[in-house]
Amino acid sequence: MQVARKSPEAVDFEDVAALANADMDAVDRLISRSLESDVALVSQVSEYIVMSGGKRLRPLIVLLAARALGYGGEQHVRAAAIIEFIHTATLLHDDVVDSSERRRGKESANTVFGNPASVLVGDFLYSRSFQMMVDIGDIRVMQILADATNTIAAGEVQQLMNIHDPDTTENDYRQIIYRKTARLFEAGAQIAAVLARRDAADEAAMIEYGRRLGTAFQLVDDALDYSACADELGKNLGDDLAEGKATLPLIHAMRKGSDAQRELIRSAILDGGLTQMDRIQTVIRETGALEYTAAKAREAVDAAIASLGGIPDSEYRSALVSLAEFSIRRRS
Repeated sequence: MQVARKSPEAVDFEDVAALANADMDAVDRLISRSLESDVALVSQVSEYIVMSGGKRLRPLIVLLAARALGYGGEQHVRAAAIIEFIHTATLLHDDVVDSSERRRGKESANTVFGNPASVLVGDFLYSRSFQMMVDIGDIRVMQILADATNTIAAGEVQQLMNIHDPDTTENDYRQIIYRKTARLFEAGAQIAAVLARRDAADEAAMIEYGRRLGTAFQLVDDALDYSACADELGKNLGDDLAEGKATLPLIHAMRKGSDAQRELIRSAILDGGLTQMDRIQTVIRETGALEYTAAKAREAVDAAIASLGGIPDSEYRSALVSLAEFSIRRRS
């Protein structure tokens, strides 16, 4: 099925996802089989979060990139499922660390099943993903995924260290979002190039694409925490502020705001909570923090698209471009 030849800005997510329907169905079947366990709680928690919705953006990148690079085998399906399992494990652990109550528009797994079950099932998904890596039988794929998983864990620790720190810099913030978010996007795109046996230039292009797309995705996510509605976002508005996280909208607002505005945000980050949410949203608007964050996301998307310049034109390459454009138009 072809994505309609219209401008990337006009293509919606469903158009792009439809191009990979057959591959994504295979991913879903593999995920379902891989979640089976003789320990009932493992299957219950895993299925609750893995099958609870979400756009499956990360595995979709693997599938589209592999096809764009001419891959004709089946291991991209396994790689996409592994990427989804790693991502899901991080969500389970994140929600425990952050005491989150909602995920993808419904109660988080830790709210339903408790923190111990969420942590341990997250561990199960990590270990299952490593079993599946072995099944691919490619040492480079294993290395990429092992390195990515380690980087994500380091990013989690770095973010934990920066919670309630109003002096977090934009550079600190960018390191965290690379490690926590962009690194897995990057790994998925790179694996597609490795499976397709592409040369170093194409592999570097896919690394750049994944990194830039993941950066844009997280920048938009952090902006939505101050601008979306809870029903659209699928989680509680202001969760980052409640947890004392200094994301880019707050960092920019402190940089550009008055002394009083800066002190308001500093206190909110130090104390956590949402008692000053309305006032802080006003400061964010007055300082142009959302516009600044959006501009940085736009820069990242433009760089992601530019990185595809050497990839042969095809409906799959066009879909990757459209996917990048979608990342900065989304509302959830």
